[in-house]
Amino acid sequence: MVVILALVLLLTGGRHRIPGAPPGGVAVEAHSTDPFSYATSKAVAFTERAAAGNANVLYAKSPGGVLATAARVARWRSLIDAAVKGTGIDPALLEGLVFVESAGRPDVIAGTDVADAAGLTQILAGTATSLLGMHVDLARSRSLTRRIDALTGGGGAAARRRARLERERAAADPRFDPRAELAATVRYLLDAERTFGREDLAFESYHMGIGNLQSVLRLYDGDHPVPYVQLYFDTAPTRHAAAFRLLQGFGDDSSLYWWRILGAVQIMRLYRGDRAQLNREIAWQLADLAGGTALHPPGNPPRFGTPSALSVAYRRHVLVPLPRNASALGLAYDASLGASARAASAPRSLYLGLRPVALHELEAMANEIRTLSHAAPLRVAATVQDLRYQRVAGLAQPLAATGWQFQIARRYRSRAQAEAFQELLDRLQSLDLIAWARNGGVIDVTVASDAQSWRG
Repeated sequence: MVVILALVLLLTGGRHRIPGAPPGGVAVEAHSTDPFSYATSKAVAFTERAAAGNANVLYAKSPGGVLATAARVARWRSLIDAAVKGTGIDPALLEGLVFVESAGRPDVIAGTDVADAAGLTQILAGTATSLLGMHVDLARSRSLTRRIDALTGGGGAAARRRARLERERAAADPRFDPRAELAATVRYLLDAERTFGREDLAFESYHMGIGNLQSVLRLYDGDHPVPYVQLYFDTAPTRHAAAFRLLQGFGDDSSLYWWRILGAVQIMRLYRGDRAQLNREIAWQLADLAGGTALHPPGNPPRFGTPSALSVAYRRHVLVPLPRNASALGLAYDASLGASARAASAPRSLYLGLRPVALHELEAMANEIRTLSHAAPLRVAATVQDLRYQRVAGLAQPLAATGWQFQIARRYRSRAQAEAFQELLDRLQSLDLIAWARNGGVIDVTVASDAQSWRG
């Protein structure tokens, strides 16, 4: 009999020797700090978290990578210092603006025509002439740009001709003259600061526009300037709702512009003062789709390699099973959860669980979305998956093997639920409590290790 049992275990890969996860308990609705709340006493912490939470795009989309972009931007620091001299404008912030706008490329054009945003600080031709006192000969700039583009990649005589044409274009269109464009940008920022009385609002308006930002402030408190951190975090779907909708409704992530400038300032500080730390940040930010690895200092959360490791983690309460009263919590569990368990020779129950903090965040999110949209459930498509399971299933989700990540199916009960989910994702990311990314038919959500301590 013992021999037969041993043979069965061998043929089945020992699957039944791996204890499954304990049954899920009955959880109560998560009552956590409202993610749309704001406390003036924590303004510095809100600012720091927003800069960190919105930094991933700077790492993921910098042309040539962050180090190359930082090197290009650093070349202009002497001109930046000269441009702000005697104005009171922080040169580090203007440098951050250059990083965000052009990645330090003085000849970049945002669109297909030089009338579009161009140069180090991406000024529109219309704005240059109507607002900033720059004389732009648009017809000549177009002609010279076509001739410059035709010489791209040439060396020797072609390179010298290109350089001459670029000098001619800078004379005809000062947006391509870094010194002139930086001076014009400073003029804009000074005018905006006179309007708002605040440097942060002046920089935010550079992307959003003075009139648009005034409209948001008017809806928020009757047009009285407040710190941008307050304007951003103190608006919510249920509080200052009109200001919130307008602020979040601008295209090109306008509401996140100030946070990205601050993120760029941090990158440049590390580039100059702690290159080793910057390299670590780059590795963490690029290790997954949305920079979730950076939410777990020192950037390398332990991964579960096998079903046996998951089983031990449940016994030690490192992982906890999903609660069985999903519908009462505003959740539903998709049939795809643990679908490859048999192929991995493991009990399906091992793939229905998360780290306690991640589960608490999932429950809180479901509760908040139901409150905002009056719609449920939020459908969970995947939770923890060990590396062996992923190999069998043909997956590559490194953070799923940590227990800190879950997936939500992009199948919503209503438009209101979809909008509430998007609003919540954006706010939690700005609080640096999660990182999220669209991944086919699901949303990957990675929870920060300190999420529960911030929520309380």
